[in-house]
Amino acid sequence: MEYTIREIAEEEYSMLEDFLYGAVFVPEGMPAPPKSIINRPELQVYIAGFGTMKDDIGLVAEVSGKVVGAVWVRIMDDYGHIDDDTPSFAISLYKEYRGFGIGTALMREMLRVLKIRGYKQASLSVQKENYAAAMYLKTGFEIVDENDEEYIMLCRL
Repeated sequence: MEYTIREIAEEEYSMLEDFLYGAVFVPEGMPAPPKSIINRPELQVYIAGFGTMKDDIGLVAEVSGKVVGAVWVRIMDDYGHIDDDTPSFAISLYKEYRGFGIGTALMREMLRVLKIRGYKQASLSVQKENYAAAMYLKTGFEIVDENDEEYIMLCRL
């Protein structure tokens, strides 16, 4: 599948709501939560005021001119928080575009951008049951902490 990766445009920031909802992990056989779940403070930290902080960086993937996925980072006190110098990742693709390497390419491009901008590391959290955990390991993240449900991962740049 052919795709392009580019910086997110300011007028596309509102799309991060849909991608944030898509990033909510739903275990096999469980019903998806209502979209209103993204209004919880612990999830709003990923998107509220995106683009207003110096560490807000976003990329999107396009297929045939349609945005099909996004990866964005910011320094925030989220599930994957390491320290106030380490950006945390969020990534999501529409379901029908998963499994084509687009997510891996988005992750690698964001890591490249972060390194160029002088960041030393990046972090994320992922549910242990989430298939994406393997992709994160493949793109250079390592498990640095865990609890019963999730891993905290770090990638040194």
